Amino acid sequence: MASKKKRTRLDSIIRSLAERWFSAFVRLVDRYAPDRMLLFALNFLDKRVPNRLITFAINAVERLVPRRLRSTAIAVADEYVPDTVANSRKTCTVIAAVGKYIPDEIIPPESAETWENLKTKLHIPKLVSGKKE
Repeated sequence: MASKKKRTRLDSIIRSLAERWFSAFVRLVDRYAPDRMLLFALNFLDKRVPNRLITFAINAVERLVPRRLRSTAIAVADEYVPDTVANSRKTCTVIAAVGKYIPDEIIPPESAETWENLKTKLHIPKLVSGKKE
């Protein structure tokens, strides 16, 4: 019983921190990121960052970030980000550009449906050549 209370309290803390992080991210991108800088950064990610580095980052996230934290972050993003991003093409573009590199294999099974909803809401494309090495 005590572990259940501790788990719900921990989940609420994680959810609160994730909401604050997403809120700060949206405000920073909307206010301070010029269009030209975003275009440069996204083109740099697509053209200059080697696939090995992207694969290394994905593997590191898969090993180091617990499934529950990934699941909670996806749930918070699905609930919170679309409301904030409704009028922000900049934030939506950044999330879609980074989200296309996230393979479905690292998404926890309990969050698969939520991830699909998030991909649909934010127009995250499926990267055809983004296979794990």
